[in-house]
Amino acid sequence: MLTVDIDKTLGETRIVARFEGDGGATALFGPSGAGKTSIVGMIAGLIAPDRGRIEFDGETLFDDARRINVAAHRRRIGCVFQEGRLFPHLSVRRNLDYGRWMRGLPRDETQFAQVIGMLDIGALLDRRPGALSGGERQRVALGRALLMKPRALLLDEPLASLDARRKREILPYFERLRDEAKLPMIYVSHDATEVRRVAQRVVRIEDGRVVATGGLELLDEAAAG
Repeated sequence: MLTVDIDKTLGETRIVARFEGDGGATALFGPSGAGKTSIVGMIAGLIAPDRGRIEFDGETLFDDARRINVAAHRRRIGCVFQEGRLFPHLSVRRNLDYGRWMRGLPRDETQFAQVIGMLDIGALLDRRPGALSGGERQRVALGRALLMKPRALLLDEPLASLDARRKREILPYFERLRDEAKLPMIYVSHDATEVRRVAQRVVRIEDGRVVATGGLELLDEAAAG
């Protein structure tokens, strides 16, 4: 269970977010510029809230009153961003291994094979990122995050840079991840079609604030509004 109750002023924008993630796939849904990425950054430990607390499975990750702010690399949360952020000079295999190596984890051949199979990237292992399509790069970025053995995943607009064809290509992998990996996921998007495919719970964000939480019916309400 993820509990978020945070307050942050960034320039002229104030972000106030209070919600819970129940362990499945939760979408932060709202228009571009609503503050979704900033909220994800605070959960990941990349941005410190001004006030509030963040807890995951009973562990406090941030609490300003108690002066707790767990470093990002100690939160055991995997992140996949819009650009993928692969190292262009490394092969796919070495990109996949990088997160595991940074966390000091031993190589797990069984997990490696499972992740490669689930994401269908076995044929890409010896290529460089520059030789991959956008969808392939995102699958590799997802694999790298999974091989870090995270306890949750933050997916920040992971399909925003892809065209419609590439989105159709990669969406089934996110569905497979949700159904097979059994990891809590926070999926950030302004695209209702993506959210319907991936998420089970929706947190609507507008102008830096959570305006509603609930099921996929919130997408219809947002469209009607």
